[in-house]
Amino acid sequence: MGHRVHSTCTRHVRRRRAACCGRAAAGCHVTWRGWRSPSDVVTCIVILLYVAVALLYGLAAWRYARCEARPARPREARALLAVALLLHAATIAHVTFRADGLDLSFPQALSVVAWLTVLVATGAGLLHKLPGVAGIVLPVAALCALAPTLGGAPHRFTYGDEAWAALHIAVALAGYAFLVVAALQALLLLGLERRIHRGAAPMPSDGGLPLLTLERLLFRLVVVGFALLTATLVSGLVFSEQVFGRPLPFTHKNVLSLAGFVAFAVLLYGRWRYGWRGRRALLGIVAGTVLLLLGYLGSKFVAQVLLGR
Repeated sequence: MGHRVHSTCTRHVRRRRAACCGRAAAGCHVTWRGWRSPSDVVTCIVILLYVAVALLYGLAAWRYARCEARPARPREARALLAVALLLHAATIAHVTFRADGLDLSFPQALSVVAWLTVLVATGAGLLHKLPGVAGIVLPVAALCALAPTLGGAPHRFTYGDEAWAALHIAVALAGYAFLVVAALQALLLLGLERRIHRGAAPMPSDGGLPLLTLERLLFRLVVVGFALLTATLVSGLVFSEQVFGRPLPFTHKNVLSLAGFVAFAVLLYGRWRYGWRGRRALLGIVAGTVLLLLGYLGSKFVAQVLLGR
């Protein structure tokens, strides 16, 4: 009798398990079929590309750090970086350029600025001349490349199909990238200058170049960035006049951007007229860049992330 009861209970448990497994399999099948819709597949591929870009930036930073310890031509690091830049550009093009306008939300803007910063630093040769720049730029770019995966409401720029508006945005972002790279180099030169005054030996991340040579290279970046910033300001005045009916609306973004522009104008005039250099000039570059980033990315973060506009 006990054996029969046990057998009956065992068969009952097996039937329940089979029924549960069948329902679970059916649910998984439905979920899988739903996930295989074209839009979901494309979204999954884009997310994987973001992760691949971040990993490639991280690997490139690691390879540059090894080259810093053992001086050599960083061929592997450059190859990793080239692939990362190409994949990052592909993700930006897919997510930013939409049929109803450019998506310039905070995560997208952060990703674009990071991509341009790495591109400018690579083109200027700073990652090889100053390995310390690679140790800052590439890890930050890896994190910024993942920002669009966090989601957030899209922020369409409805004038993105106008050539003049697209040119205005491109020039502005390029100017930000040049000045961000200059600010990072200025931070490294501040550390180098401090070690020189203390009598300490230079570090491998300093690149082994004389301080004056690095400073001249720095101000070349600042001049290019300031020229692009000036073009952005002029085109922005025209754009604002056409869209809003007045040349310069009084907003936090405009006030901070103008403050950054004035800071760089005063710095370059002081450099040309009085020969400003050293700590004063380096701190001026960092301060001007911070004002510009607060004006652009900071205003986007407050309006779109904190206030949800």
